Amino acid sequence: MGGDHHPQAEVDGAALALKELPPGFLIQLVGRRAAIEAELARHPDLDRARIEVHEAPDVIGMDEKPLAAVRKKPNSSLHVGLGLQKAGASDAFVSAGNTGAVLVGSTMILGLHEGVDRAAVGALFPTAAEPTLVLDAGATVDCSPRELLGFAWLGTIYLTDVLGRPSAKVGLLNVGEEDEKGNAAAKEAHQLLKQATGLNYIGNIEGRDIVAGHPVHGQMDVVVCDGFVGNIVLKFYESVGRLIVRLCKGKAPGILERPDVQGVFRHLDYSEYGGGPLLGVKGVSVICHGSSSPNAFKNAIRIAVQAVAHDLSAHIGAQFARREAGAKT
Repeated sequence: MGGDHHPQAEVDGAALALKELPPGFLIQLVGRRAAIEAELARHPDLDRARIEVHEAPDVIGMDEKPLAAVRKKPNSSLHVGLGLQKAGASDAFVSAGNTGAVLVGSTMILGLHEGVDRAAVGALFPTAAEPTLVLDAGATVDCSPRELLGFAWLGTIYLTDVLGRPSAKVGLLNVGEEDEKGNAAAKEAHQLLKQATGLNYIGNIEGRDIVAGHPVHGQMDVVVCDGFVGNIVLKFYESVGRLIVRLCKGKAPGILERPDVQGVFRHLDYSEYGGGPLLGVKGVSVICHGSSSPNAFKNAIRIAVQAVAHDLSAHIGAQFARREAGAKT
């Protein structure tokens, strides 16, 4: 319970999710019990047998330093929630709290799979066809070339396992397609990606290729970049959607009421994609926007359920272990 509108948005999102999930699914709400119960009282039709409330009196603020906050606040909703998964009492964790704290907490409490140098947040960008996964979308602002290579593998496994898209096309986000383009990290990462056996790496791509597709290779499946660039691209993309809505309201009043236009904007709405999976940890952790709506939480829960259903974490662990073993022989 660390979002801007907690606990109302989280509770409302959980209520929406339970209406769509099969009867066997249960949701745990972690935070200040009294506040959560007050919000639950607004949902008298909710099956309380499918809801657990776990007391966690502390909250990690958005302005707190992640490492210090995670260590000093063992009774925070983040710490308690991840602890439930570590203990086997839950299968996944969803949070709209401090992104850095979720990254640090997930890494410390759940741990990283062998061979994973750093976890990455994946963000699904809507395109005219299937969504494109961009990672890292904000977890780590400075990444080594080896870490960027690891992100490519993480994204490929996610696309294959969860989205059912084998042989995912991978591109490295850069300022140009040529081999010599980019900073030192991008140049070295480009060479590592080209040499990687088993990756469907098509080369450097530019920002316009993320959603419009590459002029030669078509739609990208996985786009790799550091968290500094990835988060800027993500926030810029979200602002474009808001700009289009404003323009439509000002230049073409009433157009947003048309069902076909509403369908287009639903397709572009970030809340339809919920949150970003934190890939590389031993478990399932999904990071949401701090300002997430109930609909965004509902869809973030869906993303978590998909990851669990496809045994994503185990597959990541197995594939990275094989790569690590192969590198040592």
